[in-house]
Amino acid sequence: MKLYYTPGACSLSPHIILRETGLDFSLEKVDLQNKTTERGQDFFKINPKGQVPTLILDNDIVLTEGPAVVQYIADQKPDRKLTAPAGTLERYQQIEWLNYIASEIHQSFWVLSPTMAASENYRSAVFTKLLAKFTYIDGILAKRAYIAGDHFTVADAYLFTTYFWRYKLNLDFSKLIHLNAYQQKIEQRPHVQDALNAEGLR
Repeated sequence: MKLYYTPGACSLSPHIILRETGLDFSLEKVDLQNKTTERGQDFFKINPKGQVPTLILDNDIVLTEGPAVVQYIADQKPDRKLTAPAGTLERYQQIEWLNYIASEIHQSFWVLSPTMAASENYRSAVFTKLLAKFTYIDGILAKRAYIAGDHFTVADAYLFTTYFWRYKLNLDFSKLIHLNAYQQKIEQRPHVQDALNAEGLR
């Protein structure tokens, strides 16, 4: 498999899961601004959406959209328990968290990006809403070790990735003690460290 990624982008989540599974894979960096790969290819010819993550399977099928990509990868190694078996309530609870992170957390960070021409008032309102959502997550993590239960799953890789963006945007979430402790714990996982180092984020 090959993962097309941009350092620190949402593609970090499937990158982490690939390393957690131990599957064979390769990486190719994408310049999202110019829509070119590090080999000089037109990225639109690989993924017409022009977005990462983009996963090329061994049969050359292209899979996109982070929540779908991480679940596919995790399903290749069910013994790692990175996603629950299909049809179980636990699986749907993990999907619930993936969807919440994608729609409520990920999209809020997109609005706060320096590339977005948003007014300060609007950005302030978005930050306030984002803080409220992270405060909700902080309360969940006060009661359990991981966001979807008692062990690391695909939902944790995605939450870690989005919360990691606070550094780039210099956002103050210092009062979220449970979420910050959780983030430090996830960051110390060897495969997370490997992914961060490979993307030049450490």
